[in-house]
Amino acid sequence: MSRSSRNALINMAAFVVVVAGMKAAAALIVPFLLAIFLTIVSLPLLILLEKRGIPELASLLIILIIAVGVWFLLVILIGSALGDFTKSVPFYQDRLRTIIGDAWSWLDGYGITIDRAMLEDIFDPTRIMRLVTSTLNGLGGLMKNAFLILLMYIFLVFEATVLPLKIQAVSHDKKGALNSYSAITQGVNRYLAIKALTSLATGTIVYLLLRFQGVDFPVLWGLLAFILNFIPNIGSLIAAVPPVLLALIQFGPPQAIVTAVGFLTINTVIGSLIEPKVMGQGVGLSSLVVFLSLLFWGWILGPVGMLLSVPLTMALKIALSEYESTQWISILLGSNKDILSYSQQLLSDKNKGG
Repeated sequence: MSRSSRNALINMAAFVVVVAGMKAAAALIVPFLLAIFLTIVSLPLLILLEKRGIPELASLLIILIIAVGVWFLLVILIGSALGDFTKSVPFYQDRLRTIIGDAWSWLDGYGITIDRAMLEDIFDPTRIMRLVTSTLNGLGGLMKNAFLILLMYIFLVFEATVLPLKIQAVSHDKKGALNSYSAITQGVNRYLAIKALTSLATGTIVYLLLRFQGVDFPVLWGLLAFILNFIPNIGSLIAAVPPVLLALIQFGPPQAIVTAVGFLTINTVIGSLIEPKVMGQGVGLSSLVVFLSLLFWGWILGPVGMLLSVPLTMALKIALSEYESTQWISILLGSNKDILSYSQQLLSDKNKGG
C-alpha cells in the first residue's frame, strides 16, 4: 500500500472516530454550539456599545439582560401554548377521524374504491398528532437547557473579547489564523442576522394569516415558522403541516387549502425572492452540499444540528480553505461561483508563470 493511500485511510478512520464521538456527546455539544452562535450574534452589539463609550463590563451586562429577557419570553410563550395544545389533542384526533370517514364515504360515492383500513392507517390521526406533539415537545425540551446554554454563553461572551489575541499568540501563521477567525465570525454572523430577519418576517406573516383565519394557537405556529425557517429546504414545509392540519380539522378542506396556499406564497416570496436578493452571493455552498449538510448535522446533533447545519458547514469550509492539504475539500463544498473564481485564479497564475 502506498503512503498516500495509507494516509487517506488514516484520515477516513479519524473522521469516523470524530463523528462517532460527536454523536455520542451530542447532549453536551448542542448547548455549547447554541451558546457559540448566540455569542457570535452578540459580538457586533458588544462592539457597538463599547464604541459608544460604555464600559466593557456594562456592555456585557446589557447584552446578557437582553438575551435572558428574549429567552424567557420564548419559554413563556412556547410553554403556555404547548400546554393548551396538548390538552386539545384528543379533540383534534376525534375530529380528524370523522373527516377521514367522510372522505372515504365521498370517494365511495363516486365509485372510487379504497380500503378504509389502509386509508386510516396512512392518515392515522394518532400518529399525525403524535408527530406534531413530539416536534413541539422537542422544541420545549430545548428551552429546558436554557440554564446550561446561558451559563456557557456568559463565559463565551467574556472570552470573545480576548479570543483573537489568544489565536494570534499561539498561531505560527498569525495573519492567516486571524483572517480565518474573522472570516468565520463575519460570514456566520451575516448569515444568522439575515436569516433571523427573514425568519422573523415569515413568522409574523404566518401569525397574521392564521389569526385572520381563526386557526387555533396562531402564536405557537408563528414561533414554529420562525424557528424552523432556519432549517434549509424542508424547514418551512415542516412548519406548515400542523397549522394546515388544524385548519382542516376546524374549518374543512377549503380553509386548509387557503392555509396551504398562504404558506406557499409566504415561503416563495420571502425564501425564494427576498432572501436570496438580501443574501447577495449566498452562503458560498452548493445546493447539494446544503441539503447533505442538513442530513449530516441533523443525524449527528438532532433538530439543533438541522437548525445550524448551514453556519456549521460554512465555518468548516472556511477553516479547510486555510490549509493547502484540505483546500480541495473546501472547493468541493463551495458553490459554482467559488469554483469558477478558483478556476480563473489558476488560469491567471498559469499565464503569469508562462
